[in-house]
Amino acid sequence: QVQLVESGGGLVQAGGSLTLSCAVSGRTFSRYTWGWFRQASGKERESVAVINWSGDRTAYADSVKGRFTISRNNAKNTMSLQMNSLKPEDTAVYYCAVHATAYYFSLARDGYRYWGQGTQVTVSS
Repeated sequence: QVQLVESGGGLVQAGGSLTLSCAVSGRTFSRYTWGWFRQASGKERESVAVINWSGDRTAYADSVKGRFTISRNNAKNTMSLQMNSLKPEDTAVYYCAVHATAYYFSLARDGYRYWGQGTQVTVSS
């Protein structure tokens, strides 16, 4: 059974930093794009950042470019999201996900098949 588990969320002041982690178990997804997505209260889930299977190609939402960094470790089946200069508008539940199609690279939310339960990030002003 495939399981994705996020960790690292919490409460931080504006301008602060957090690092989210995602651990995948039950299957190896070394040939798949992984991504981070978020959903603020009352809003639709949106893309944050994605990373291709080898880790040498990334894409970010405009709202987080220059502040967030995505990375992955295929040997450990883990992925991270380093978040710096956090803003109150970054407050949301953050989800990690794995794309359904091997080698396919996309920032769009559609097409991601496996999802974690999410971790709450709250940025106070």
